Amino acid sequence: MPPRRASRTAPRRARGFTLIELMVVVVIIGIAATMVTLRAFPDRRRGLREDADRLARLFAVAQGEVRADGRRIVWQADADGYRFVRRARAALPGSVTPTEVSRSEFDVFARDELLRPRRWTDGPVQVNLDPPGAPVFTAEWIAPPLTIVLRNADAQVLIVRDGSGRYAVQ
Repeated sequence: MPPRRASRTAPRRARGFTLIELMVVVVIIGIAATMVTLRAFPDRRRGLREDADRLARLFAVAQGEVRADGRRIVWQADADGYRFVRRARAALPGSVTPTEVSRSEFDVFARDELLRPRRWTDGPVQVNLDPPGAPVFTAEWIAPPLTIVLRNADAQVLIVRDGSGRYAVQ
């Protein structure tokens, strides 16, 4: 007897996508859409918080620089960015190294990686100080309390210096 051939009328698998395959595609599209949205519309609150954290660390660096060098440092800020400034050293006639503090020239730390002038991550930023006026870092170990309020269109962050000179971001 000759072997039987498989019947051509056997049920065939239907063509198309299963529910699981469709769900996987929808999840992938959702993840991609989320990534595009985060890139197109960054969280301005996070940028302001990062600026405040960086600034609190830089205030501590500026305070240490003053104690090591002896020259006062002033922090200046506007809507576009901020910088640290101190009087430059000047060389006396016949002197090899600058030893005297200049009355007219200012050092803005242009070549200093930490204290160099910076722009706000997501400006413009409004800066309010309590007490009013530019903060001045001196060699004194006890500093008066200071509150700096950074505000952009979406958020507000406070940098607070207590009497012991510690900074906290709130």
